[in-house]
Amino acid sequence: MSKKICYVVTVALAAKNFLEWSFEDMHKAGYDVSLICDMDEEYMASLPEFVHAYPMKMERGVDPRGLVSSIRQMKKIFKREKFDIVQYSTPNASLYASIAAKKAKIPVRLYFQWGMIYLGYDGVKRKIFKTTEKITCKCSTDIQPDSKGNLDFCREQGFYDEKKSRIVWNGCANGLNTEKFDINKKPEYRKEIRDKYCFDDDTIVLGFLGRIGRDKGFNELMLCFQELKKKYNNVKLLYVGYNEKPDTVDQNLLKYFEECEDIISTNGWIDDPQRYLAAMDIFLFPSYREGFGNVVIEAEAMGVPVIVSDIPGPQNGMVDNETGYKVPPRDWKPLYEKTCELIEDKEKREAFGQAGAEFSPEHFDSKVLITKIIENRDWLLSRG
Repeated sequence: MSKKICYVVTVALAAKNFLEWSFEDMHKAGYDVSLICDMDEEYMASLPEFVHAYPMKMERGVDPRGLVSSIRQMKKIFKREKFDIVQYSTPNASLYASIAAKKAKIPVRLYFQWGMIYLGYDGVKRKIFKTTEKITCKCSTDIQPDSKGNLDFCREQGFYDEKKSRIVWNGCANGLNTEKFDINKKPEYRKEIRDKYCFDDDTIVLGFLGRIGRDKGFNELMLCFQELKKKYNNVKLLYVGYNEKPDTVDQNLLKYFEECEDIISTNGWIDDPQRYLAAMDIFLFPSYREGFGNVVIEAEAMGVPVIVSDIPGPQNGMVDNETGYKVPPRDWKPLYEKTCELIEDKEKREAFGQAGAEFSPEHFDSKVLITKIIENRDWLLSRG
């Protein structure tokens, strides 16, 4: 008899990036897989035949108008399909699904917690999203953050207790694809991208992967780079990402980003981040909040030393003073100081890079992670 699991996220991009990798293994393990999210016909057609797709209009951000309608639709689906597990992630989808699944009396209501969005906000918006986080946790039977840092933080904050919460293996939503992020291909990838952008051998390439937004530490990254350019004439920034939230960042810094000849932007997301990471000498990640921050372990896997915010998630994907450095969030000066240190010490860069290339696959291999996840889902069901 198959075990019925339904995944719920707000938009198809989240499903594509963080869920699809597990569908086939879950199916082979005897799970009947369903997916609810805001998706178009093209995305539905791209899903494996064994995945039951339920398109549902959902908006990101504050969406009070969609709350009642989405909960009602989900409850109807949940009651009809009688899922054994409903697993949800991303803020709006998690709020709706946790309430609907509780109303439909789904036995396992699993909040797969990919960070807490309220930590990136201030004022009223912070209070709203903190409240919705508490409601989601209260309606869930089980909660699994994707990092130990967030697990400890939420327990300390009283969002949930030890009995209700745990991480699977070493955390991470979807692990590291070791075939894609293959250190043996680094020389080939590095030459390709550095030739593409005319980086010579003496150029120190700093890198970032992620969207332009205040909570990704964009302002701090730009302030840091401005200072670096005053000190070094061989430094460039390779920015891989898209301009999702331009209104949240300092507009003067955004103008600098757009006009500086030493900042190379892909102007959007790319499907082969491993190639761009291989071209980098130092990876910078000054984010304010993360669930885990997969880009950190991906950079490490490609032998790149990392400098990350000392926050739950990124701090759990690296080893301070071994694969890189942790720095305080929301402050460009420590980021600048540690970057200078690595720019000037090639031996340390190489040592950190080698250590990261060993650490990341050993602790976050997606093939091992999916085995642990299936074991956990079976255990959740076995409790009755």
